[in-house]
Amino acid sequence: MKQNTIIAIDGTSASGKSTNARIIARELGYIHVDTGAMYRTLAWYCLQKKVDVHDAKAVGALCRKWKTSLQCTDNQVHLLVDNYFPAKEIRTPEVSEAVSHIAAIPKVREWMKNKQRECAEFGNLVMEGRDIGTNVFPETEYKFYLDACLQERSKRRAADGIQENLAARDQRDSQRASAPLMVALGAMIVNTSEMTPQQTSQKILAEIRKRLAANEQAQLAKARS
Repeated sequence: MKQNTIIAIDGTSASGKSTNARIIARELGYIHVDTGAMYRTLAWYCLQKKVDVHDAKAVGALCRKWKTSLQCTDNQVHLLVDNYFPAKEIRTPEVSEAVSHIAAIPKVREWMKNKQRECAEFGNLVMEGRDIGTNVFPETEYKFYLDACLQERSKRRAADGIQENLAARDQRDSQRASAPLMVALGAMIVNTSEMTPQQTSQKILAEIRKRLAANEQAQLAKARS
């Protein structure tokens, strides 16, 4: 049985993960998964239920009990809570502030990893996040790590109308005990500081297509032997 292809797009905040993952998924006809939105959904739910996001035990307990499901619509996977996807609610400053705290909780990351691996049932994926190539799908051959200088990333956030301390976020993401942000073994590093999304996505797409073609040739050679 042929396994679905998983393309892992990891990187820092505002490095261009989401924009490029969407472009790449569209170009290849793959399904896009924004794992950051999944963590944001839990952060939003904690705020709704008035659970302290700094209380790892309480957040972990909520994560075990909430009623969730995965839905794929228009080649985009969403994590639903009680059959609802809070698309706008998860983009508020309050959720942005809370999400890195709940994302550092080991029980949360364990739950998310299992749920994110389930996404492969929908087909070929372009999955973006901070630990896809290191923790969620370490076995994939298609790993990319996006980064940009802090000044450029802060400018991008401001252009989106979001005020966020990216230096503090970077520190929390890279120093957490469970699945910290780091470059996956074998990942292609792309610095997007002076690149447009189109330039970035085309660079990544060229590498993906090269690897896909090489794998296809290898499989044909194996079938002939």
